[in-house]
Amino acid sequence: MRDGDPGTTVTSPILMPLGPVMLDIAGPQLAPIEKERLSRPAVGGVILFSRNYQSLQQLAELTAGIRALRNPHLLIAVDHEGGRVQRFRDGFTRIPAMRELGRIWDTNAQHARNLAHMTGFVLAAELRACSIDLSFTPVLDVDHGTSSVIGDRAFHNNPRAIVELGHSLMQGLKQGGMAAVGKHFPGHGFVRADSHLEIPVDERNFQELETNDLLPFIQMIGYGLNAIMPAHVIYSQVDKVPAGFSSIWLKDILRRRLGFQGVVFSDDLSMEGASTAGRIVQRAETALNAGCDMVLVCSNNPAAADELLDNLHWQMSPTNLARVAQLHGRPQPASLLRLREDAYYAKAVHQVASIGLRSGDLALSGNTGLDNDEIS
Repeated sequence: MRDGDPGTTVTSPILMPLGPVMLDIAGPQLAPIEKERLSRPAVGGVILFSRNYQSLQQLAELTAGIRALRNPHLLIAVDHEGGRVQRFRDGFTRIPAMRELGRIWDTNAQHARNLAHMTGFVLAAELRACSIDLSFTPVLDVDHGTSSVIGDRAFHNNPRAIVELGHSLMQGLKQGGMAAVGKHFPGHGFVRADSHLEIPVDERNFQELETNDLLPFIQMIGYGLNAIMPAHVIYSQVDKVPAGFSSIWLKDILRRRLGFQGVVFSDDLSMEGASTAGRIVQRAETALNAGCDMVLVCSNNPAAADELLDNLHWQMSPTNLARVAQLHGRPQPASLLRLREDAYYAKAVHQVASIGLRSGDLALSGNTGLDNDEIS
């Protein structure tokens, strides 16, 4: 149709169901080739990183451009946990590392739960104001003091604390209009190796996992957890392949035994921990066949993305589509201006900004131990 000026054509978004692949993009604006790539049938989502952020206005324009490509619009996600994994900083509230909430829980559990709720609300409300659908949070791993990549991203080493704080954070996310994604099922906190760089192996048996690391996931599923991301970790006494490629873990245990009905996202298929499954197409096919609803490819490698889109033949089932559709942010987000005028939001920001301020400042200024453009 035409909009006033006869030389201007306004096109409607392409009517197309979502596909099973979530991709990244290179920079702060969509390039023409990226618009074409994101319009491919196999694509269902976009994950953003720090390289995609310059300002609040730029981010709002970027997400508006992504949403305009498709109907229903592509799922827009980000890793925005807080602490050393916070992709957008200038203009956003500093979100503390989740360990800070765990430290508060040790002395005042109720106060820690309240702060976790506020943290989830602020995190979600600010991202939703920029039309981002979800953040891959919370981390539900038990911190055994050995993992090189989890560390202070975990709430605690006590499963009870993780459940209480994770549940409160999830409620805050929901209040802000966002679903929760628990990771890294069934628990990444015991192994020392970083799955970005290595293939970690956890040699504990299922009974040991069930009575410790699995507990937060079991409880959070009961509370209505919306989505889960499995770990690129081999639990050798349960299966010989990483959990994200294992039908034993995803179908037999997660779906049938634990009754999980939400979305299963793969972790980034570009990580070294995914290399056991072969090249990119084989990795995606293996993960989807194992029980993932959507697979992530976010190595800033357009050639790998195109190889996958050219060769992956996978149709989302009605069940897959219904699950993923529930992750679109709701309701329609308030503008940033109206959000900042809201008294409840202002109170929440004040409380969140006070959490672990000294250690948080140190974490933001020092070596994080995790590349700010790596999926985590």
